[in-house]
Amino acid sequence: MRMFNPPHPGEILSELWLQPLGLSITQVASHLNVTCKTVSALVNGKTGMSAEMAVRLELAFGKSAESWLAAQAAYDVWQLEAKRESLGVHKLAA
Repeated sequence: MRMFNPPHPGEILSELWLQPLGLSITQVASHLNVTCKTVSALVNGKTGMSAEMAVRLELAFGKSAESWLAAQAAYDVWQLEAKRESLGVHKLAA
């Protein structure tokens, strides 16, 4: 199990770009050509990072799409670690 809880990509977006640059969700949504609801859901951790959104963010902020998707993957795996036993999957014997 990993030693830290990775941040949701929406938290990264908010803390490293929106807040420091004084950007509103409305401004970012307009720039990305998506709805405010879409950006709000991402920033508030209600939805995950899609490949399309990752590319849009790369174009807007310069952080690679791969790094946005890696952040989402790290977050998702961490969340599932707590549910590992409930998945009901066991290692296959060779």
